[in-house]
Amino acid sequence: MSGRFTVTYRIATADSADARTRAEAIAREQTLEAPPEATTPAIEAALLGRVDALHRDGEAHVAQISYDPNSAGPDFAQFLNVMFGNSSLQRGLKVVGLDAGPIASLHAGPRFGIDGIRRLCGRPRGGMIAPVLKPMGLAPADLALIAGRCAAAGADIVKEDHGLADQPSAPYRARLPRIVEAVAEANARAGARTLYFATLAGTHEHLEDNIAFARQAGVDGLILMPGLTGFGLVARLAAEGALPVMTHPAFLGGWTAAPGSGIAHDVLFGTLMRLAGADISVFPNWGGRFGFTQGECLAIARACRDAAGAGRPMLPSPGGGMSVERAGEMASAYGEDVVYLLGGSLLAMRERIGDGIYRMREAIDAATGS
Repeated sequence: MSGRFTVTYRIATADSADARTRAEAIAREQTLEAPPEATTPAIEAALLGRVDALHRDGEAHVAQISYDPNSAGPDFAQFLNVMFGNSSLQRGLKVVGLDAGPIASLHAGPRFGIDGIRRLCGRPRGGMIAPVLKPMGLAPADLALIAGRCAAAGADIVKEDHGLADQPSAPYRARLPRIVEAVAEANARAGARTLYFATLAGTHEHLEDNIAFARQAGVDGLILMPGLTGFGLVARLAAEGALPVMTHPAFLGGWTAAPGSGIAHDVLFGTLMRLAGADISVFPNWGGRFGFTQGECLAIARACRDAAGAGRPMLPSPGGGMSVERAGEMASAYGEDVVYLLGGSLLAMRERIGDGIYRMREAIDAATGS
């Protein structure tokens, strides 16, 4: 395979010689992980990472290091391993950019993307509204009741909370058919096309059976947590193309929490999720309880929708701080191609949940002229 993929790292040192030493060490660590004496000239020439650019940026340096795609192969996990495997253990090192290059051709990327999700839910333009089913502890009938109310009010996607797994209160195989039925009945009454995305649950040995069960039950999409089940599972389901995939950021916060280490917000929740094949990427909205800034959130949205990105553009989905009252503000900032998650603030309205969705739709449409 010709061409190379390039990772941009921010190295926390102002000393140019130190930065050069560290960049060359990263290039070796991420590929051969052995001194030249332990390899051969042919292997060094073919697979060793290459420092293509290095420049100072304030009190740090930015290095662009390219890699031969054969060092990663077709496995998404190995691609991540080359991108930031051992080096992720270092302090003062952050991935701030990624050009997937030929790696993008090895993975399907979003199979539905923005246009596909819009076709499925029948909303050709305007922001999309996705109420969240929770909390854990509710029975399947209770969750189905909420789902039906949301669908009847015109929600575009009814999304299960990431915390709904296979708990005794609402077992996976008891819950999914009830919610599918409730959403279908509401759609039939309203002549609508609300989608139901279920959280993929189950221990490792049960995942395959639970994927098959979800399809048979008639769910419209699956929610995956790549921080817990792996990016490779996202890539596999995307390659199959049977159901849209929504990714949730649970267990990934440590990658973005430290300003000088980890992975930049837009790379993690935008570029990587899209490359793996997510059609919708969930992330915490600014002004909520998770501390993401407005700039970080808008950068994620740009990476999700950038026409020059890998594969089809996908939908950013801010949550964790959304409310009906903030709908206009958010729509003005994000624009039309976005899925707005509404959880606790909407659920607290109980029987009036439909009123909240109506108000949300009015505010979004007014802000975007939809």
